[in-house]
Amino acid sequence: MNQGGDDLDDDFVIDDLVALSEEEAAPDGGFFSDADENDVSGEEDEGNGEPQSSTADASSAATEKKRKRREKEKERKAKKRKLAQSVEVNLPSVAAQPPSELSDYLYSKQEKCFSKMTSIELEDMRILEKSIADTTAWTGPRTLDQLVEFIMKVLPDLHKRLLQRSKSNGAPTLLFITGAALRVADVTRVLKDKKLRGERGGEVAKLFAKHFKLNEHVMYLRRTKVGTAVGTPGRIGKLLCETEALNVAALSHIILDVTYQDSKKRTLLDIPETRDEVFKTVLGGPAVQKAIKAGKIQVVLF
Repeated sequence: MNQGGDDLDDDFVIDDLVALSEEEAAPDGGFFSDADENDVSGEEDEGNGEPQSSTADASSAATEKKRKRREKEKERKAKKRKLAQSVEVNLPSVAAQPPSELSDYLYSKQEKCFSKMTSIELEDMRILEKSIADTTAWTGPRTLDQLVEFIMKVLPDLHKRLLQRSKSNGAPTLLFITGAALRVADVTRVLKDKKLRGERGGEVAKLFAKHFKLNEHVMYLRRTKVGTAVGTPGRIGKLLCETEALNVAALSHIILDVTYQDSKKRTLLDIPETRDEVFKTVLGGPAVQKAIKAGKIQVVLF
């Protein structure tokens, strides 16, 4: 199966439409607002010169105090973000384990997702060791700045396929599943790297529900040769199970973004909603499940 497509049109999904997360959307209320600073009224009569001067001094002092308080708050938040990034880089990732252990890890998450299934039914859903890519050769951090090198080093077959031109519209060779729209946008920018897809590789599609109706993505996929589709499990799952626009005929790899943590330190498979969507509509979708069992698709944990 050959892959690839036309050069990427970077304007399909406008990044400005992607909402920031609640924590990063804006500083605490009033951070940029100067309304209260300019609304300082003196208690003395305007005709009294000295009281006016005292009032002005008090107003100036109050303004300066607020300015310093805002600067300290800004520095505190910057340190907090830097610390969070440092922790994320240095924490060992569950994804670094060998396939046998990753199979057990995914099975433990499936147990939570399919809590009413019998052990026999669950075992039939298990993603076997042979269907999980061995990425233990990668010893660096599993962060976005390393993603391109990660694919080129430990997934060389995927890299070769991403350099090829697809014969069919809406038939990516790679699905990258992550938990939030903002993260989808960040991953997409990284996977557009020419080192990864060359001059002939297919487009990199951003697929998430915020701001975009399902039908818009259906129409886009039907007219576009896509090499990689990056999306949330909810939108990817709907496209796989409820439409025929996202074709798995050329699909060879599904990357699960399990190292990244949200502001509450939860991963893709920790959050019940995204975990259920991953196992029920993405990996558990009939076409994908069949291809995984047949050895046509490898699951990669990043």
